[in-house]
Amino acid sequence: MPSPSPSPQPSTPAQPATPSGGPGTGLRRSLGVVDGVAIAASSTAATTSIAIGMGTVATIVGLQAPALLLLAFLPVLGIATAYARLNRSEPNCGNGYTWVGKTLGPWPGFLTGWVTVVGSVIFCAYTSAVMGSVVLIFANKAGLHTLAGVALDPASTGVSTAVGLVLLLGLTALAVTGTRATTRFQFTLLVFEYAVLLGFCGWALVTGDQSFSFSWFNPFEIADGTAFAQGMVLAVFFFWGWDAAFSVTEETRKPDDAARGGLIALFAMLGLFLFASVAFQREMSLTELIENGPQALPYLAQKVAAEPWATLPVVALMFSAAASVQSTLIPTARGLLAMGRDRTMGPVWTRVHPRYGTPAAGTVVVLAIASAIALLAVALPRLSDMLLAAVNAIGLLVALYYGLTALACAVRFRSAGREGLRTAVLAVGVPAVSGLVLLGLGGYLGYSYLTMSDHFELSPDNGWFMFSLPAVIVLAGLGMAAVAKYVRRSPYFATGRGTDAEAIVLPMDRTAV
Repeated sequence: MPSPSPSPQPSTPAQPATPSGGPGTGLRRSLGVVDGVAIAASSTAATTSIAIGMGTVATIVGLQAPALLLLAFLPVLGIATAYARLNRSEPNCGNGYTWVGKTLGPWPGFLTGWVTVVGSVIFCAYTSAVMGSVVLIFANKAGLHTLAGVALDPASTGVSTAVGLVLLLGLTALAVTGTRATTRFQFTLLVFEYAVLLGFCGWALVTGDQSFSFSWFNPFEIADGTAFAQGMVLAVFFFWGWDAAFSVTEETRKPDDAARGGLIALFAMLGLFLFASVAFQREMSLTELIENGPQALPYLAQKVAAEPWATLPVVALMFSAAASVQSTLIPTARGLLAMGRDRTMGPVWTRVHPRYGTPAAGTVVVLAIASAIALLAVALPRLSDMLLAAVNAIGLLVALYYGLTALACAVRFRSAGREGLRTAVLAVGVPAVSGLVLLGLGGYLGYSYLTMSDHFELSPDNGWFMFSLPAVIVLAGLGMAAVAKYVRRSPYFATGRGTDAEAIVLPMDRTAV
């Protein structure tokens, strides 16, 4: 039995993956394309994004959500091609952290890994509140409105968070037991939630009394540049999560399987998001979308169906939130494992469960941090305000790390022109343009936040507050990078190279056998 806490190994060139697992891993490569699709689709959390995102986007850009979703898909697809190309060249669960560090340098590489991890932890924190809110909706439907003198208000951040943290604990335990067990659970949730979502949105599309308009697909209807940038960042956030398929590349039979899984999930999400956005706007007016915010999906269900059928979308939302939290825990813990084995993060992240072969200790620490952030978010009493602030912060972080990873691809394969024009465009041109677009959007939005307010307050309408969240995260990342370089003396900061995919010995995931 290998040691559960192997010491970091020096960097070596990446070795080609073998179907049964490389000689250095001992980990059975049991995951295929379908498993990657399940993890990517669950992490994208289409039902959760649709449920809480349609009302959020409507408050910013009105009825232009379909236009923004379609536009945002283009740079995201460019980022996906960069991930696929980089993963084929160097499979590694650290993905952007490893690729950017090796190509652009250790400081931007560490920052890529840092903001990826922090964004995912924030996501787990606020999605736990969404789960709690859904449970409270169930309680209200059952006639339970108070408990021990506490009002069970689904719109309350505090009560929703308390209930959600209990659910988060159970999901963490399931994530620790192995990726194969997790993907089986994901399939069950996905089939149900997508069937319900397609059924209700399809019915709303047919019976809605709001006239369809092609102007919904016209981004020029958005007159304000800041609203356009903020809407685009939020639309990119809708797609965020497809890259989770690349976080289990060391447990995937072939590197190309991870790429196929992520791309299949990405195109499926585009169709689902466009379908749902049009359906929502066929059934609800702009005023209704804005007023209902994160409760837009339950509201739509009540409009198109009677009980008990109107409860089904609420169940689907619950399943989606649970699945997305669970599938987010997987890449977050594995990203920290990649950083821990390079000594850019502490040794706790390299402790692997002797039976399940998962970074169990790191997963539990992620749970603790997410819980602490969720409790801090109670300072924003309205759930809709907390969600808007969290989604905006994550959107800027996603634009940053996607952009850096795409630029790393363009720089690494800059000599691809020798292989032909098509290869040069796909390996260099598309990733470079996509990365610059996202970084430009993030920079413009950050500048807009700084200039839209003249004081600071805890409100999603306050630009200084909205800018401070991602700014503090980036500054903290630079501080942690300094600790890694000067205190831990990580070899990553001497070479810019992360450990390769075979550099850590993992026990077999017994749940995969």
